Amino acid sequence: MKTRVLGFVALTAVIGASINGLFVVPADLNQGDAQRIMYVHVASAWIAYASFGVTALAGLGYLVWRDLRLDALALAGAEVGVIFTAFAIWGGMMWGRPVWGVYWQWEDPRLTTTALLLALYVGYLLLRRLTDDPARRAARAAVVGLIAAVDIPIVHFSVIWWRGLHQTPTFGDPSKILNPSAPLQFVLALLAMLGAFTLVWVYLLIRRYQLGRLAWRLEEAARRGRIAAARGAALGAAGVEEPAR
Repeated sequence: MKTRVLGFVALTAVIGASINGLFVVPADLNQGDAQRIMYVHVASAWIAYASFGVTALAGLGYLVWRDLRLDALALAGAEVGVIFTAFAIWGGMMWGRPVWGVYWQWEDPRLTTTALLLALYVGYLLLRRLTDDPARRAARAAVVGLIAAVDIPIVHFSVIWWRGLHQTPTFGDPSKILNPSAPLQFVLALLAMLGAFTLVWVYLLIRRYQLGRLAWRLEEAARRGRIAAARGAALGAAGVEEPAR
């Protein structure tokens, strides 16, 4: 019931933040209405960072404590992160076409490293399908999740380390927040969207984690059933009756 309430609140927050960004906040003087995509684009990127951060930390926790609940949390973070990364890339392309004149440019470091981030975690999800052993799958995925997480700071700081089409971070430079090119109402609209997306993120993470735990329990029950069936078949072939319990 609490999760449903959270989902309703998250949906309401997204609708409110979207209305504010689309109709209340004025259009940018230079970019026009295309700038409104920024609210969704930037919020999606930050949520993707948080999702993959959860995957990395949960994977590290699994390697230490060997608790499959942590693996379920890592999987939830990866799947939600892939969704938001794809959404961030799509939003960036829709924003880039009217502003830059192109949907995509591989020479831009932010675009290239973000595409790599998406590919790494899609690979993470595919890797999980290579084995039915929960412990082995969790250990392999944890290692890959930690390695892939190295790309997160590279994506974020790429606009500082290398020159490209992307502007430098607004929130990383306090002077830009107070600069007329980034009025306070734009910043507040972005923060509202980020808050709304965070609620959606928490809701999706909880629901996917619950589904992951259920899938793990069903998988474990099926595995025990196969072991019991194999044991019964072996005893039957040897002409030995399995003792009653």
